[in-house]
Amino acid sequence: MKPTLIAAAELDRLETWQKYASHMCGGCMSTCCTLPVEVKLKDLIRIGVVDEFEVGEPPKNIAKRLQKDGIVERFNQKSGIFTLTRMSNDDCLYLDRKTRLCTIYDKRPDTCRNHPRVGPRPGYCAYKPKPVAR
Repeated sequence: MKPTLIAAAELDRLETWQKYASHMCGGCMSTCCTLPVEVKLKDLIRIGVVDEFEVGEPPKNIAKRLQKDGIVERFNQKSGIFTLTRMSNDDCLYLDRKTRLCTIYDKRPDTCRNHPRVGPRPGYCAYKPKPVAR
């Protein structure tokens, strides 16, 4: 029985991911930006959605405000980790739909800065090539 060819990585099938190489990013559809992005309070401050003066406030209250504002999808009170909201197509809230580039690249969270060294399969990428222009 022949194995089925897979055109691109499937996010929930880690065996379809490719070994990461830096040249991949330029030709990718920003597949990593469709993964859930977990952030900490310091990331939210860097992004500019939480003011440094709010640090003394209970994180649960900050999470409620950010959920109401549509910035945070979930908050895990035990770990103190927030999950950024994704659009209906699973894109990160901060991914430009046309250019497929991050709109907050210089302020991006540590999770994004450290990808793919950390994540569901360290050292591998859910690479999906950009369509070939004709």
